[in-house]
Amino acid sequence: MITTESNILLLKIISKFENMNDSILYNKLSVLPEELKSEVSEFIDTLLKKVKDSSEQKKPIFGSGKGMFVMHKDFDEPIEDFKDYIQ
Repeated sequence: MITTESNILLLKIISKFENMNDSILYNKLSVLPEELKSEVSEFIDTLLKKVKDSSEQKKPIFGSGKGMFVMHKDFDEPIEDFKDYIQ
């Protein structure tokens, strides 16, 4: 039978590795008491909501900026202040 102490020892060994994967997370979660597991579950729900919200950001609609910018008719004409530099 695996005890909590052996789980903690196992977690210390696993924590030496840099890559976090599902089994490592599961092992860490299995050591926690029930009340902390519910807190972890709530935190995961918060993270999932954040991911969902960021993926549902409004995408720009073609033509939505119409009328916001005006191109003057003399746009391509030389600027008076730069006449000395233009030959």
